[in-house]
Amino acid sequence: MSTSKLYTANVHTVGGREGAARSSDGALDIRLSPPGTSRPGTNPEQLFAAGWSACFEGALGLAAKERGIALPGDTAVDASVDLHFDAAEGYFLTARLEVTIPGIADNIAARLIERAHETCPYSKMTRGGIAAEVTLRTAAVA
Repeated sequence: MSTSKLYTANVHTVGGREGAARSSDGALDIRLSPPGTSRPGTNPEQLFAAGWSACFEGALGLAAKERGIALPGDTAVDASVDLHFDAAEGYFLTARLEVTIPGIADNIAARLIERAHETCPYSKMTRGGIAAEVTLRTAAVA
């Protein structure tokens, strides 16, 4: 089985939760702020919720297409991402999606949701992890 890379997102972040993030193409250019503060900006939990819900709705559309079903225009996916702290584990996330598919019978909607959860890359990541690496980019010393 051969794999082909379809897309790479490149984002440069400075300042962590109180900084800024910008994509290499300039389409994303945001201020970051810690969750629960009134500071302007978004936080990583909101970004993950937006990414997963958008990806899931795309997978839902593909699942519907496989079955010859047209999704209603007001189909929606609401994502919630919770940041937790535990003395033993430290910080960790939990997340959930709530899907609304108006006008589709519950049993059919449930099958579409199940199929979307099987195929959505974000859903796969929430189940089994993601191949990831962290490396040091060395900077020239003056």
